[in-house]
Amino acid sequence: MSKKEKIIEVLNQARAMELQAIGQYMNQHYGLDDSDFGELAAKVKLIAIDEMQHAERFAERIKELGGEPTPDMSNAVAKGQKVQDIFPFDAKLEDDTVDSYNEFLKTCVENGDSISARIFEEIIDEEQEHFNYFDNVRGHIENLGPAYLARIAGTSSATGLNTLGFVARKSE
Repeated sequence: MSKKEKIIEVLNQARAMELQAIGQYMNQHYGLDDSDFGELAAKVKLIAIDEMQHAERFAERIKELGGEPTPDMSNAVAKGQKVQDIFPFDAKLEDDTVDSYNEFLKTCVENGDSISARIFEEIIDEEQEHFNYFDNVRGHIENLGPAYLARIAGTSSATGLNTLGFVARKSE
């Protein structure tokens, strides 16, 4: 396998992971919103938007290298999760993603592609922010339980017309 093919392969693996995360987080967004946990639903939706931007960045780089971006998700979407299960699940998903992307970054460096490596570095930083958010909410639910969830219940899920994701909104 050529150096370029190795890079395209890891970029497509990352893209498939992003597509799965988009589906997962949007499914959770709908469920949280339907359960009246609007604030949590809104944040999960914004993180899904970040993941959409990541998938697009990977696809653009794959095309620049002469490859074809995968339309496939890395895994099936877990459906029907309870609010108590969503945030540990998502924290693990993000933690595993950071681990994988660090390996993919090494592949890029070893094969002389600093542009793809830089894309992975930037996205790893954002995935870490996602992990931190999911892990914080997980901790709140675990430590405060019903009191925390009661405080969140009935909050708005509106994210407005702004299409910035979770990470971009934090920097405003």
